[in-house]
Amino acid sequence: MKEIRIHGRGGQGSVVIAELLAIAAYEDGLYSQAFPYLGGGGERRGAPVQAFCRIDEEPIRLKYRMIEPNCLIIQDASLNEAINIFQGLQKGGLVLVNSTKSPEELGMARPEYKIYSFPAAEIALEILKKPVMNTVMIGAFAALAGGFKLQCLKEAIIHKFPGELGEKNIEAMVTAYRTAQDMFGEEVQ
Repeated sequence: MKEIRIHGRGGQGSVVIAELLAIAAYEDGLYSQAFPYLGGGGERRGAPVQAFCRIDEEPIRLKYRMIEPNCLIIQDASLNEAINIFQGLQKGGLVLVNSTKSPEELGMARPEYKIYSFPAAEIALEILKKPVMNTVMIGAFAALAGGFKLQCLKEAIIHKFPGELGEKNIEAMVTAYRTAQDMFGEEVQ
């Protein structure tokens, strides 16, 4: 089972990332679930938020918050200073961080995890003209984690954002996917 925990701040679209990954998995014939955790004031813009996505080939019977995810998506690297974002992450877990700085520069380097920094905000500003990087993070994550078909991700985005907004978000997701492939080469699944 792939268990993904997304860290961000209210208004960044962390819950949308979980939903889109779950929809894409469903479109691919897999079982999935997505849900937020807004405890501690996450219902207000800027407060720390967590969202979760589980994906499996078998029905998912778990109905509780993830304790030991195998993947993290971190939309705001400054959260590393506020909370223990690595808590419970399985050894060898994949971590994708929105940043132009390296994991070492961010103080996030951990030998037991595969940590990748990715300039999602820059790509979002270039294509979407806003610092809303949820679909950008999805593209980079899909390239690194593997197991996601681009067509299913596109369908999920159009389902959530029909019309021109969806098309721009698809462009951002595909650009991020290809950029991550170029940046990380052989490490891409």
